[in-house]
Amino acid sequence: MIKSAADMKWDIRENMRDGKGTTKIQHIVNQDELQGKARLVGRISLEPGASIGLHPHEQEEEIYYILSGQGIVVDDGNQEVVNPGDAVVTGGGASHSIANTGSEPLEFVAVILTY
Repeated sequence: MIKSAADMKWDIRENMRDGKGTTKIQHIVNQDELQGKARLVGRISLEPGASIGLHPHEQEEEIYYILSGQGIVVDDGNQEVVNPGDAVVTGGGASHSIANTGSEPLEFVAVILTY
């Protein structure tokens, strides 16, 4: 399958997971387009000051791969600055959040795998 960017659906969510501001999600592939156990494969964009609030991942894990911008991730109680090229993996009941602390959009790929 080859999928053009024009065919990828966008979702706009306000205050996602009790975070701040607007979260834009481009769904790269949908669950029904995959045979594996992925709940989300998407590109996420957070404007400066926006965030996705703290939330757990039970029976699944989420991977963030930072594409551009700068932010702060809280992962299982540990706070770290993230930059392009960094990755975060949260699962097994742990919780995480992410916030854009920079002056440009924070963009990352998010993949949620279920088990």
